[in-house]
Amino acid sequence: MQLGVVVDLLTVTPDNWPDVPAPANSLYVWDTPLNAKVVAGQLDKANAAFVLETLARAGQGCMDGHFAGMITAPVHKGVINESGIAFSGHTEFLADLTHTAQVVMMLATRGLRVALVTTHLPLREIADAITPERLERVTRILHTDLQEKFGIAQPRILVCGLNPHAGEGGHLGHEEIDIIEPTLERLRGEGMDLRGPLPADTLFTPNIWSTATQCWRCTTTRACLC
Repeated sequence: MQLGVVVDLLTVTPDNWPDVPAPANSLYVWDTPLNAKVVAGQLDKANAAFVLETLARAGQGCMDGHFAGMITAPVHKGVINESGIAFSGHTEFLADLTHTAQVVMMLATRGLRVALVTTHLPLREIADAITPERLERVTRILHTDLQEKFGIAQPRILVCGLNPHAGEGGHLGHEEIDIIEPTLERLRGEGMDLRGPLPADTLFTPNIWSTATQCWRCTTTRACLC
């Protein structure tokens, strides 16, 4: 109503979800009770449990086969934590819900996909979190999903360094030399096409990544105009 849009909310549950799309100007809604009245624009930690319940319902519904997928809206992590519930983000919450030991967050757009080795950590903790074991797990998951979910038969994966200029040969940090490069070399021995570690300040320029990745639409390995 505050947006000036009239939408008819049709109450449903996974057990009685209609097989047809919602009629025009209406939405199917699985009602989740609030603990406190919502005031637009005002955060309220009293409703933190409500936020997590919507995530749990959506995630469980996907696992149970009721839903084909879920789209998450932004959440205020600070308010949820202030309510007494430990919460660092959707990624970790869904990992716990699905009992998944390692999840990989990916940001995807036309012709470019970026996966993260770490998620939702203070900057001072990131270097310690980048271990050979974690880097290997994330790389294996990414490589497999690029093949199975994106249809790229031979993925080319560019790997960012951690330090400025990828460590500048050890003068700006040794993570590239001690952790990243040995792990990539071991995986290259299994046939993976891994490039790097490369400086992040130059990797994300079109002349670098557009010639080393495959376009999601035409699957070319050249720079494309799709």
